[in-house]
Amino acid sequence: MTISPLITSRLPIVAAPMAGGATTVALAIAAAEAGAFPFLAAGYKSAEAIGAEVELLRASGHPFGVNLFVPSTEVDAAAFAAYAAELQPEADVYDLALDPTPVADDDHWAEKIALLVANPVPVVSLTFGLPPQSDIATLQGAGSRVLATVTNVDEAAAARDAGVDGLIVQGSAAGGHSAIFEATQNPADGDTAELVHTIRDAVDLPVIGAGGVGSPDDVQRILDAGAEAVAVGTLLLLTDEAGTSPTHRAALADPAFTDTVITRAFTGRPARALRSAFVDRHDATAITAYPAVHHLTRVLRATAGKVGDAERLHLWAGAGWQSARPGPVADVIHHLAGED
Repeated sequence: MTISPLITSRLPIVAAPMAGGATTVALAIAAAEAGAFPFLAAGYKSAEAIGAEVELLRASGHPFGVNLFVPSTEVDAAAFAAYAAELQPEADVYDLALDPTPVADDDHWAEKIALLVANPVPVVSLTFGLPPQSDIATLQGAGSRVLATVTNVDEAAAARDAGVDGLIVQGSAAGGHSAIFEATQNPADGDTAELVHTIRDAVDLPVIGAGGVGSPDDVQRILDAGAEAVAVGTLLLLTDEAGTSPTHRAALADPAFTDTVITRAFTGRPARALRSAFVDRHDATAITAYPAVHHLTRVLRATAGKVGDAERLHLWAGAGWQSARPGPVADVIHHLAGED
């Protein structure tokens, strides 16, 4: 077993949490059995739902972590209404009406903290900023190591000062939402290994590197830069155990999609996705308003996914998406660890 201040697993590979359905209990168990350290994605789920997943994964006997979204509710109502009006023609395609009144929620934050205090897990990771320091201390008091996801040195220093046990250093090439604290900004372009090295020099905390992982060489470079483990997400999207939708799966393998872009168009927060017609039409005017825009577009995106309309679906993908292949999770883990 690889024993570090952050994780316990045979291999220095982490199965990253992918909210929205891609990360399943089956994926987490398969990753653990292959020697990796898995995370469950608590984002967008009720405390009861993630509690049931925790118990299923705990019953497998493998150590694991749970990822939480730190609440964010800032929204300009007038800008939101204008963006809703801009997107209404997209919804008209499916006879849907978009609500111009922003919906705010905290992703059941208090309930999830209470769940993880009553039923502690080995590791809790945080994304989208830092909660009150008291919440971090509460999770630690229950027996969990707490990791903050950061994208630059300033965020890493703030996380250290808040008392976290370690960092997940996310490079700009990562797929899905950027963890950047200030959602009006985009993460600075840069190599994950270089970012890991820079943050390790500046902040004395153990690190997991994430973003742009497409090969064993990428893993080794991030480890050589000072990370204790490397998180992989996009390369797991096509695996048998992933909950990735059929439309998303097809798009990841479709040569018509040729690049990725960081956009707020779908959720109001910067996220890396395959460039699509929806992104091209709305990225320039998209507003920063998460989770309000997420709720605004949710039914539209769900409908697009059901009917196979990839051009209106949030096709989250990291910059190395073309290395993703179908097959068992174990094959991906073993390949990245150089065991195939």
